[in-house]
Amino acid sequence: MTHLWLRAEQRAHEERVGLTPEGAKALIDAGIKLTVEESSVRAIPLQGYVEAGATIAPENSWPDAPHDAIIFGLKELPDDGTPLPHRHIMFGHAFKGQFTGKALLKRFKAGGGTLYDLEYLVDETGRRVAAFGYWAGFAGAAVTLKAWIAQQQGGLCPPVGAYPNKDALLSELRRELSGSPSAIVIGALGRVGTGASDLLEAMGVSVTKWDMAETASGGPFPEILTHDLFINCILARPGTPQFVPLAAKEAKRKLTAIGDVACDPDSDYNPIPVYSEATTWEAPVVRTHQTPPLDVMAIDNLPSMLPLESSQDFAAQLLPTLLTLGNLSGGVWARAEAGFNTHSAEV
Repeated sequence: MTHLWLRAEQRAHEERVGLTPEGAKALIDAGIKLTVEESSVRAIPLQGYVEAGATIAPENSWPDAPHDAIIFGLKELPDDGTPLPHRHIMFGHAFKGQFTGKALLKRFKAGGGTLYDLEYLVDETGRRVAAFGYWAGFAGAAVTLKAWIAQQQGGLCPPVGAYPNKDALLSELRRELSGSPSAIVIGALGRVGTGASDLLEAMGVSVTKWDMAETASGGPFPEILTHDLFINCILARPGTPQFVPLAAKEAKRKLTAIGDVACDPDSDYNPIPVYSEATTWEAPVVRTHQTPPLDVMAIDNLPSMLPLESSQDFAAQLLPTLLTLGNLSGGVWARAEAGFNTHSAEV
């Protein structure tokens, strides 16, 4: 019998979950054994999983799970260097040259486990079967707008936190915003870009929407510097152009706030090399230039600012794929394992 183990998230400010109680019941009804860890932070209460019929385990007990259990979480594991013998479903951020990703692959190699990276669960056309992209774009644009608002008052973006729903976030922004900034969104036709554009337009911000056609030339792109805000929704990969090169710091520009929603600062293909590390909820932006200011927002778990809505959306997208866990040798799972094997062999 296939055994799925839903672990608690161990990263700070991570309240999301990839499976709802309704999804839990569907898996159990399909013959999948389900264990759900207790969690002190999960946005969805444990009682729903109990009522669905899941077995309950102590928080963070997944290292002691049976060897055949498939461990399912969202964000990264504690970086303690221990070998990983289980099969894991999570966002590994390990296949694009990231330094931390190489260390993770070494742990899988040492333990003999397998990573089914959620970013690389794709259908036969190569499209991801589930993504948090819309809510990442929505929240990322909100924080970038907050950074611009803070600049108008001579300061840095204050710490951010989770909201009960998107209406609460929008209401807060409406109270804070004065003025009419302009924004450019690159990757505007995708899930992330749609979320970013929706947030900005809901706030009355003028939005220029670019996608593949507008960036096909490979740059440079001086138009970006003529906007107050730039939201990057393009994942770093070989061939990704530089949207804001280092020279932009000293260039004549209107641009003062960048939201790198894709957030791959330690990738070899970082399209925004004016910064080099992710930002946090406590310090949402890094100031890369003083006069005029240039602040970069690069929080890598943005959807957790709206944990309930983003969890429900993602879980609904992913559930049909989870229901096929009994056949790891074909389809989505086989493609994900092949990708893992290729990158693991390079470590």
